[in-house]
Amino acid sequence: MTSSGSPVTLEVGDRAVVVTHPDKLLIPTARVRKIDLVQYYVALAAPSLRGAGGRPCVLVRHPDGLGAPFFFQKRAPDPRPAWVEVARLRYPSGRTAQEVVPRHAADLAWLAQLACLELHPHAVRADDLDHPDELRIDLDPVPGIAWPQIVQVAGVARAVLSDAGLVGWPKTSGSRGIHVLARIERRWTYEQVRSAALALAREVERRAPGLATSAWHKEQREGVFVDYNQNARDRTVCSAWSVRARPDARVSTPLDWRELERCDPAAFTLWTIPARWRRRGDPHAAMDERPGRLDTLLEWAARDEAAGDGRARRPARAHPAEGPLVEAARVADEAAVQPAIDAWKKAHPAAAARLAPRDVLVDRLRGRSSLSYRVRINLARVPERLRPAPTPAPARARKARNP
Repeated sequence: MTSSGSPVTLEVGDRAVVVTHPDKLLIPTARVRKIDLVQYYVALAAPSLRGAGGRPCVLVRHPDGLGAPFFFQKRAPDPRPAWVEVARLRYPSGRTAQEVVPRHAADLAWLAQLACLELHPHAVRADDLDHPDELRIDLDPVPGIAWPQIVQVAGVARAVLSDAGLVGWPKTSGSRGIHVLARIERRWTYEQVRSAALALAREVERRAPGLATSAWHKEQREGVFVDYNQNARDRTVCSAWSVRARPDARVSTPLDWRELERCDPAAFTLWTIPARWRRRGDPHAAMDERPGRLDTLLEWAARDEAAGDGRARRPARAHPAEGPLVEAARVADEAAVQPAIDAWKKAHPAAAARLAPRDVLVDRLRGRSSLSYRVRINLARVPERLRPAPTPAPARARKARNP
């Protein structure tokens, strides 16, 4: 076996990619080494480039492996091979970033060599950075919601898309949720696409009351949140076929609608996906053939605004909660969220017995290049005599290092 300190050179097409420390464990629990990650992305290059190819990408890098500090990297690493393409994006903050645009298997191999576990492509192509070609529906379940309910809401989203003249292509998020993607013509702005996504989210909520929600504030959500804000200019979602930074090396996996109903997302990992792809191919292979139009969704958006719903915007101040909120934990890794919830419930069993799933709130705290998680508990359903005594706020999660 090659030692972790001995580089190896891979010929990927007509390009050479040097892999340093090939035996370094990037996902220890799943025994995934850096060389395994590189070989995975080379083997899955064709379908992976359907999701991320030709798009500027945010990189999620874990240079010391899962469990150690990681960072989101917008700006393309420098130095880099001359054949790596970049595109300059301008964010709402006014900042700009030259981001990597993968187009070849060697690009994916080079990114994996940098310990980039996840690829997060923008919804635009590099040749037109102002007009998205993809509408993204991120179904994000409230803690405690089981997979069948998420699948049920995905089915409602599929029907709403169909009624709007669009085709939905589902994939597992690689975490707890489901992404439904719809190719669209490149003629609408980010703001218009986001308005269309909000109209869709509200329609899903109307058709699945109690199961789905478009409520912005976590304390108001029940069931599955239809996250329309993933269509904003500064947002990205994990690409199809991307490995996720999870202990089991789970993969965000494209499916057909029949398989979605009976699948187990935990079965799709770096170790199982290559054989699955060779056997079944890419369920999303035809998604680029017939891009749709947003006319109907934008008509619904105008209807909602005329009815007084208006446009949802991130509020300057949080909406008052139903009851007292206590902070249970702050953690640096998504894999630590559920253990933190379980630990709080074990420490406060009487209060935990009174909670509904919607009372456990998980917030993603986004920094310029990092992501951490905060767990809050809404005690509205807990009688005062059973509420835990106030405790000092948990220590903040260790900051991820800057790119």
